[in-house]
Amino acid sequence: MMEQDAKIYVAGHRGMVGSAIVRQLRRQGYTRIVTRTHAELDLCRQDAVERFFAAERPEYVFLAAAKVGGIAANQQALADFMWINMTLEMNVIHAAWQNGCKKLEFLGSSCIYPRLAPQPMKESCLLTSELEKTNEAYALAKISGLKYCEYLNRQYGTDYISVMPTNLYGPNDNYHPEHSHVLPAFIRRFHEAKEQKLPFVTCWGDGLAMREFLYVDDLADLCVFLMNHYSGDETVNAGTGKEISIKELAVLTAETIGYKGEIRWDASRPNGTPRKLLDTSKAARLGWTYQTELEDGIRMAYQDFLKKPVNTER
Repeated sequence: MMEQDAKIYVAGHRGMVGSAIVRQLRRQGYTRIVTRTHAELDLCRQDAVERFFAAERPEYVFLAAAKVGGIAANQQALADFMWINMTLEMNVIHAAWQNGCKKLEFLGSSCIYPRLAPQPMKESCLLTSELEKTNEAYALAKISGLKYCEYLNRQYGTDYISVMPTNLYGPNDNYHPEHSHVLPAFIRRFHEAKEQKLPFVTCWGDGLAMREFLYVDDLADLCVFLMNHYSGDETVNAGTGKEISIKELAVLTAETIGYKGEIRWDASRPNGTPRKLLDTSKAARLGWTYQTELEDGIRMAYQDFLKKPVNTER
């Protein structure tokens, strides 16, 4: 268990996941939360990261910092996604180990699992077959991070754990018109179509791909729960155990926003992995389950989108 007065570093505290973890820690009474902006600490600079850890010596670390994006962003910047993610995570994990961090939690992504893995995907299916090509670079970086945590545990007896979330959404999401994930992209697209009274909206793919979505504050609850109640080399899946087609998601998002026009599909655009449902039985056995249903979560995410126009700039 993390002591209430423990020094806790949240890497990536301005992002969607990191900010949710900070909210959850504060709700649970933790007060010594250490954060740094990118301007204050570039996690891709090994010397800077080492100086930070030597000076602050955090007892616990949540590694939520990452370069993230949807299919378009991943395809356009393969090298960037691999180098930035692999560099920052290795710098943080290594410096935490060098400076006696009691426990570290590494945040990954369900894209680490094989493209055609048996559904729902168990933690044990990692590295059993080929990855999805559209986000292979990001997946390889995340696999490296979780494996480095495992290898430190095995070689040096550390207590470093990993959690692999499904598709996330919620407060502080990225609504960039080209680089966002599917749900925030839908929120922005249908909102703008409603405002501009457009007769139709065209979405990528054929809409048949299946996806699972987890509200980010539910993930943050699990992250703190695992830091206090789980130790082990194998990662833990974070999801709802429920899936929805992208076509159904588009309809649900449009209805939530109040857009009444036609939804069209551009089948020349990629779908990504056909199906990506996580087996969440491990988290359930540990005593955790999600709280926010998708319809409620989309409504709350849309309200956050409306309150923060700075996040919607092109």
